[in-house]
Amino acid sequence: MASLLWGGDAGAAESERLNSHLSNLIYPWKNLRGIRSTAVPNVDGSVNYTEDDEEDGVDLAANSLLNKLIRQSLVESSHLVEVLQKDPSSPLYSVKTFEELRLKEELLKGIYAMGFNRPSKIQEMALPMMLAHPPQNLIAQSQSGTGKTAAFVLAMLSRVNALELFPQCLCLAPTYELALQTGRVVERMGKFCVDVQVMYAIRGNQIPRGTDITKQIVIGTPGTVLDWCFKRRLIDLTKIRVFVLDEADVMIDTQGFSDQSIRIQRALPSECQMLLFSATFEESVWQFAERIIPDPNVIKLRKEELTLNNIRQYYVLCRDRKDKYQALCNIYGGITIGQAIIFCQTRRNAKWLTVEMMQDGHQVSLLSGELTVDQRASIIQRFRDGKEKVLITTNVCARGIDVKQVTIVVNFDLPVNQAEEPDYETYLHRIGRTGRFGKKGLAFNMIELDKLPLLKKIQDHFNSSIKQLDPEDMDEIEKIEY
Repeated sequence: MASLLWGGDAGAAESERLNSHLSNLIYPWKNLRGIRSTAVPNVDGSVNYTEDDEEDGVDLAANSLLNKLIRQSLVESSHLVEVLQKDPSSPLYSVKTFEELRLKEELLKGIYAMGFNRPSKIQEMALPMMLAHPPQNLIAQSQSGTGKTAAFVLAMLSRVNALELFPQCLCLAPTYELALQTGRVVERMGKFCVDVQVMYAIRGNQIPRGTDITKQIVIGTPGTVLDWCFKRRLIDLTKIRVFVLDEADVMIDTQGFSDQSIRIQRALPSECQMLLFSATFEESVWQFAERIIPDPNVIKLRKEELTLNNIRQYYVLCRDRKDKYQALCNIYGGITIGQAIIFCQTRRNAKWLTVEMMQDGHQVSLLSGELTVDQRASIIQRFRDGKEKVLITTNVCARGIDVKQVTIVVNFDLPVNQAEEPDYETYLHRIGRTGRFGKKGLAFNMIELDKLPLLKKIQDHFNSSIKQLDPEDMDEIEKIEY
């Protein structure tokens, strides 16, 4: 298996960069070195920050890449899988082993070399459809870590004829980084397919007009692929046998990508197998999927019901953030904590709290939006490994990242939207971190007096009880149990 990105020394350099992609561990205290330099103390001891006091929005593409980086092994989904066949009368097949798929020997070796021992829940249902003869189209909901990328890569490698030297499989990804991640899976799974090669249609890979592309699998972003197909005439779409559109929810969130993807799809032959994947299926994603994938089978996950039933919620009235920090220290000293996540609404508060806790000798790490995805992945992995007991973060960690050891979640700031109203969904996803996997958990909300009406709205919205806690009453704090 070979890949082509850039030729000569540039290609070697890029390959080396990819190989070290996951190995550069970014230690959280290195990231914190710059924190003190952003804070300018005043004469009265208060602090001015030179950077903007900005909130971290959730970047769908970055979150998807982050999940790919931190989920190095399969995650068994707790969701129930629903299958809707285009022909309900046809038998529904599933597999429990990869041998049942009757794959080429070199592909089976590649799968086992990657550490897959048996199909995941999604793969059990999806692979028989994706590898069927004649080919069947598929729309599938699948989250990072469930083996989705491996499944469609297996479909592409199964359909490729190594003796035919032209693009036969085309995969669209919403970002450069996600395209490279998919390419790495192709290269690993296809390592024993000696005559099959992959090429990247991504920014920076300038291919002269008229170049004869002999690689059988092309992975790229919609804009660059569109340019290669229609402007440079590098890819003959009429010869494509498998078309994969990955991360559809991220695609439609990016301006222009949905239209570009549709234009590419319309130039494909009717016999081309078309596969679309998305982590979520909001109405807009569903409309896009139905528009771009004709006569599909559909695999959907029943929506996970996050619940607050097994989470005990408390609130603490505070004057300011120093008062919040003192209350936090009292709680931290009064109950046994496995690991905790503390959510701040802004980067400024997150950095301030991190410095305060580190100066008091606590093992903490900071996760916020200005870090690269690689840095975030490294910090989350260290937290998972127990090297830090407390993770301080903004909304970049509000959903999609599970750490089973988390027993306490603290809202240092309540989540609010731009209208300064409660952000109910973010609140649910934040404190839902501690109630996952059937465990009981604790959630503490640090609020100023003027935020009490917001807390009342949250309590009414979820029809749940949020009890007031006196942070000075250590006897009361010590009575709190999971």
